[in-house]
Amino acid sequence: VQLQASGGGLVQAGGSLSLSCVASGSSFSRYAVAWFRQAPGKERERVSCINSGYGSTYYADSVKGRFTASRDSAKNTIYLQMNNLKPEDTANYYCAAVNRYEHICQTFEYDYWGRGTQVTVSS
Repeated sequence: VQLQASGGGLVQAGGSLSLSCVASGSSFSRYAVAWFRQAPGKERERVSCINSGYGSTYYADSVKGRFTASRDSAKNTIYLQMNNLKPEDTANYYCAAVNRYEHICQTFEYDYWGRGTQVTVSS
């Protein structure tokens, strides 16, 4: 599986951005998928994940209520809609996937990673 993320950019605090991640390969709906982010000098953080199939979605407390993750299996694409962005959301955002069916995506180690897309939120 190859992943390609896009949609990052520069936005003012309070604004919105939408990230996309397109996956190559078949049977992508079987994969749990996730969005991570990493800011300079900080550890990588799991922002959100979606379990395989029509599974549930997990959000980090730091983004709950502001970010919405979704997947379109027909298009092999996952999305991250980010609203009410804050300067502390500034980071490089990555999409990731793993071929696991248990609906505990927030515990998985991910095998496939896309190149990051930079999100910068100005105050």
